[in-house]
Amino acid sequence: MKSIWNGAITFGLITIPVGLYSAIDERDFHFNQLHSKDNSRIRYKKVCSLCGDEVPSDEIVKGYEFEKGNYVVFTEEEMQRLPADSIKAIDVVAFVPLDEIDPVYFQKAYYLAPEPSGIKAYKLLEKAMSEAGRVGIAKITLREKEHLATLRVHDGVFILETMHWPDEIRKPEFEELAKNPEIRDQEMAMAKSLIENLSAGFDPTMFTDVYRQRLEEAVQAKVDGHEVAIPLTKEPTQVLDLMEALKASVEATKQKAEHKKAKSA
Repeated sequence: MKSIWNGAITFGLITIPVGLYSAIDERDFHFNQLHSKDNSRIRYKKVCSLCGDEVPSDEIVKGYEFEKGNYVVFTEEEMQRLPADSIKAIDVVAFVPLDEIDPVYFQKAYYLAPEPSGIKAYKLLEKAMSEAGRVGIAKITLREKEHLATLRVHDGVFILETMHWPDEIRKPEFEELAKNPEIRDQEMAMAKSLIENLSAGFDPTMFTDVYRQRLEEAVQAKVDGHEVAIPLTKEPTQVLDLMEALKASVEATKQKAEHKKAKSA
């Protein structure tokens, strides 16, 4: 893997040289936009909104609109000179329990691998954090944006997970949640039974991207000159009686669990 950032983990007076590597290999299925008349690719040009001319990359600068139609302009050199302690350092400012962080904050995961000169300090911090049961809260600047981040250990490797800032998280203000419908004891008992029937340890290998698989099969069918068969899908049935829906769900999941148990026996 090729590192996308090089710097150091810093905490106290300790500095650990590291490289940052993407931990995610996106498997999104990408379509290109084509002209329907001849299937030619659609191209996008960077065009000046005033003169209409296409603008080359070396003539493009960054501008911030501080009021309608008025901008302050920054060159690449000016952007690089902006002071930020986290440009070349992952500055760990605190160690906290992981379960105190709401997952809504998490953004994107990266691996951190040590440079040869930092292996001992890397291993020391990894072992100390594992035994303490804590994750680091840090700051890092990536792609001209400073991120809050967590630094945690997984299978002996540091994972840095960028986070949203608190003021980026929207408040869940929904009028519907102000209502307080009566929930009967029977309904609660059935809901708990349904949860129990569907409870299991987390095994990520149990899950696959079925939609992507079907897209790949459809593409291959078209490449091979076949028509794509589109199966009829049922619309979700509207729940009219919550108690009856809960009973049916509990029974269905119970039978499924019994079948799975018998199959593995």
